[in-house]
Amino acid sequence: MSAPAYLAAAAALVAVPTLPRWLPPAVVRLRELIFARVNGTQGIPVPGPLVGAEHFEEVYSHPAADGRSRGAGLSDLFWYWLAPGPQMHQEHLEPGHRYRTVALTTRKVLAIPRGRADELATGAARRILDGLPPGRVRRRLRDLMMPLWAEVFYELVFAEPCPRPARDLIVANADDVVTALKATGLRHMDRRDRLTRYLLGRIGDGTCPVVLPEPFTARETAWYLQGAFFNTAVVQMSEAMAHVLLCAAAYPPARAEVDDDAALDRLIDETLRVHPLFGVAHRITSAPIEVSGATLPTGSVLLFNYLAYQRTGPAADDAFDPGRWLSLKRGEANFIPYGITANRACPARGVAPVMLRAVTREVLRRFAVDSSAAHTRSLPSRGPAYLTPDGSARPGRPRLAAMRLGDRWADTGRAVVQLVLGTWMVLDARRRRLCATYFEEVRR
Repeated sequence: MSAPAYLAAAAALVAVPTLPRWLPPAVVRLRELIFARVNGTQGIPVPGPLVGAEHFEEVYSHPAADGRSRGAGLSDLFWYWLAPGPQMHQEHLEPGHRYRTVALTTRKVLAIPRGRADELATGAARRILDGLPPGRVRRRLRDLMMPLWAEVFYELVFAEPCPRPARDLIVANADDVVTALKATGLRHMDRRDRLTRYLLGRIGDGTCPVVLPEPFTARETAWYLQGAFFNTAVVQMSEAMAHVLLCAAAYPPARAEVDDDAALDRLIDETLRVHPLFGVAHRITSAPIEVSGATLPTGSVLLFNYLAYQRTGPAADDAFDPGRWLSLKRGEANFIPYGITANRACPARGVAPVMLRAVTREVLRRFAVDSSAAHTRSLPSRGPAYLTPDGSARPGRPRLAAMRLGDRWADTGRAVVQLVLGTWMVLDARRRRLCATYFEEVRR
């Protein structure tokens, strides 16, 4: 063997076994570079050089930080991911009468007593968990939770138990959206359109209690329901529960405190502090904003980074410690699990904590949760874990070591997939110009 060939072979022997350590971070950096080049350099990070963490909530709450999609190149990508009907997604409606009508409708649907919220979530959790086979099972927690939340939000909208075919449509839609968002798969509009047709049928035959008033059309109502309840709500609550259960797996007191509501609330709050559900929320300024001697001009795209903000202030560390909330008041920490009240906070912020607690209680009463998979905010692995009922043997060290190794290698392949598919979807979104074209047509 020649010297160059020998060196190449030696390098391969060193590089291949270490792929799980260095390749995923390298691919993430490359993805960020490609996305930045494709989307341009627009955007003001908050917190960042112009707006420090001490002004985060001030700027987020400013009346001029009210634009949603119009004028931001990033919006084409978000509309692409959230199709069909992204123009009716509550998060992307521009300020005005249409938004106020939609927001009021959502608040009415979610305005249920706390006891009813607990009852809905507990009932759905029991049905889903009763369907698991006996003994220890291995599941991806996000996938396990999606049918549960599909049933909950179906019942909130339709005021009746969720039939299995409808649940399957909702899960297929929500899973396709979040898979595309994480670039672990391409979007499949046929899966989403099947849910749209189902909702249109229910609206048309008068069996859908939630209908937007005129001049909204039946299709706009269907898109609204699909985006607000059967996409965002199902995805966010499923992701939240996956995070909570993975954190509980690494926190031994969790099962012992399962009947203590305050302890469960601390567990959930600490999970959302370490792994916030929202990554970056973008807003477009409708007027200049003066902050700390700087001017943010009209039309600026403000990129509010939840994770960066929550890593400042008195709870700035990465350590998972629910006990911190025994002495630290939530209002004293830079902690915004459901957004900022003055700027379209999560409409489910009243019922979500109650429902999350109910499902956490039901799972931990039945199972010990074990996982050795990597736990990141974006959770592209969907949260693999073992669920072991009392009386069954929990997974031993060899099994957990195998899970850890398998997860690392899976993450390596997944990183490459995310690079390829994510780049393709960014380019396809720019080609389709869903958001830009919509506002051009509105102006005409």
